[in-house]
Amino acid sequence: MKHDIKVPTVGESISEVTIAQWLKKDGDYVQADDLICEIESDKASFEIPAENSGILHTLAKEGDTVDIGASIAEIDSNGKAAAETSTKTADVNRESGGSNAVESSPVAQAATVEKSPDASGSTPSGKNQTFTIVVPTVGESITEVTLSQWLKADGETVQPDELLCEIESDKASFEIPAENGGVLKQLVKEGETIEVGTAIAEITGDGVSAIDSAVQTTSGVAAPPNTGSKTSANGADHHPKISPVAQNILNEAGISAETVHGSGPGGRITKDDAKRAVENIGKPQPAEATPVTDTSKTTAPAVPSPAPQPATIPGDRNIRRKRMSTLRKTIAKRLVAAKNETAMLTTFNEADMTAIMNLRKQYKEIFKEKYEVGLGFMSFFSKAVCLALRDWPAVNAQIDGDNIVYHDFVDISIAVSTPKGLVVPVIRNAEKLSLAGIEKEVRRLALKARVGKLTIEEMTGGTFTITNGGVFGSLMSTPIINAPQSAILGMHKIQERAMVIDGQVQVRPMMYLALSYDHRIVDGRESVGFLVRVKELLEDPARMLIEI
Repeated sequence: MKHDIKVPTVGESISEVTIAQWLKKDGDYVQADDLICEIESDKASFEIPAENSGILHTLAKEGDTVDIGASIAEIDSNGKAAAETSTKTADVNRESGGSNAVESSPVAQAATVEKSPDASGSTPSGKNQTFTIVVPTVGESITEVTLSQWLKADGETVQPDELLCEIESDKASFEIPAENGGVLKQLVKEGETIEVGTAIAEITGDGVSAIDSAVQTTSGVAAPPNTGSKTSANGADHHPKISPVAQNILNEAGISAETVHGSGPGGRITKDDAKRAVENIGKPQPAEATPVTDTSKTTAPAVPSPAPQPATIPGDRNIRRKRMSTLRKTIAKRLVAAKNETAMLTTFNEADMTAIMNLRKQYKEIFKEKYEVGLGFMSFFSKAVCLALRDWPAVNAQIDGDNIVYHDFVDISIAVSTPKGLVVPVIRNAEKLSLAGIEKEVRRLALKARVGKLTIEEMTGGTFTITNGGVFGSLMSTPIINAPQSAILGMHKIQERAMVIDGQVQVRPMMYLALSYDHRIVDGRESVGFLVRVKELLEDPARMLIEI
C-alpha cells in the first residue's frame, strides 16, 4: 500500500515552499517518524517526518518549489521485506569489497538497476553503482552557483568524504565532498554557472575495487593487471597528468603540456603550473646540449623565413587574465543596479574629531583591559548613527513597491574588505548595544568575513550601512547605496587642517563625512539634518551619554 507525503500548511500566508534537502534517498527504507526531508519557506525551515514505514519514492527534487498540499513523495509499506533483503545484500557486498556476486531479491535488483544499469538491464551487486553529486542548497535566496575549481580530476578514484570541488555563490564559497567511493566523472566544467540541485558529477562503484586493489598492492599482494591504464611498466605516464583548467590555459597560450613541469601529486600539472608556463613565454630558457650531426652527408630541408615581427618594446609587458569570481560579479551587478534604480545623491559635512580622539587616548588601555577589545572609531559612529536615525526615521527606511517600510530598530551593515571582495555583515539591534558591545560585534564579524565563514543570515537584512574608506587613506568619496536601503554613511581619513575656532586659527583633526541617499524617499532637509546630527554627536560625545 502506498501513502502520499504532502507538504503541510506551515503558515497562514505561505502558499509555496522549496525542497531544501532530502534526508533520506529515493529507494531507502524508512521507519515511521523518521525525518525524510527539509523544506524552506521565505520565513523559516521545517522538517517532514514519515507517517508510515516502507520504501521511499521521491516525487520532487532538491531545489524544487512546490505548493502547499502537493505530493512530494510516496511510501510503499509493502516494500519492508524487500528492503531488509536489499540492506543485508549491501552489507555483504561492502564486507566482501563488491568482489562476490550475491543473489538478491527483485526489489533490490531493481533499485540497483536504477542507479547504474548496464546493457543487459542488470547490474552485479556492489559494482557499477552510480552515485550522482548534485549542488546542495547553500542559502534561502541562492538559486545558482559557479563551479570555481575541481579538486579531483575527471576519471580519478576518490574515497568517501574526500573534497571533490569548490563552488561559489554571490556571497560565499563552499566545498562539496564525495558521499561514496569510486571513479569520478565530471559533468560540469570549471567556471560554469549552474542551478542549485543540478548534477555536477557521477561516482561509479568500480572505484571501490580499484581502491581495494591499491590497498592489496601496498600490503604486498599483487594487483591484477589493468589493461586500461595509461601507466607503463616503470610507473611513468605516457601523457602528463593535467587538470582541465590548466589544460585550457595552456591551449589558449599554445603551449604543449609535455614541456610543463607539474608540481601537483604524482607530477600533475596544476593551474598555477600552467600560469607560470604562460608567464615564462619569451624569457630565456637554459640551453640544452644538442648532439653534433654530420652535415656533410645530410642536406637540411629548406626552412621558410619567419614572418616579420613588430618592433620590440623594452621592459616586461606581461598581460594576466583572471576570471571574475561570482562574488565580484554579484557586487558589480548590485552596484550598477543601485546607480540605475535609485535617485542617488550625496551630501557632505565634516566633523572635528578632537573630543573623540582625546577620549580614546584617555580610556583606550582601561577599555581594552576591561572588555578585551580595542576602542575604535566605529563604535562612536554606530552610536551616533543610531541616535540620529531615531530623529530622522526616513533615512532608516526603504521602498517596497508602493509602500515605505519604516524600521523601529537599527541593523547596521558594516562594509568589510576581504581578499575575495567587499562583504557587508550586519550588527543586529545596534541601538541597544553599548560601545563595548558594538566593538565586540564588529571584531567578530570582521574576523569571520576575512576567513570566509560568514553565514547568509549574517549578511542580509541591514537597514543602514557605514563604510570606512579612511582606513585605506581616502580623504573624500561618494559611497553607493546598499540596496534596498535608502542611505549609506562614508567615513574618511582623519587629517589635521587649519580651522577657524572662535576667531582664531587652530589645527584640528578633521574628517569629511559623506551621506549618499535615495532622493525618492529621503528629502534634502532630512539628509542634511541627519548628517548635521551625526556631526554634533561626534564633536560632543557627551550628547551620546545623555541622548540630547
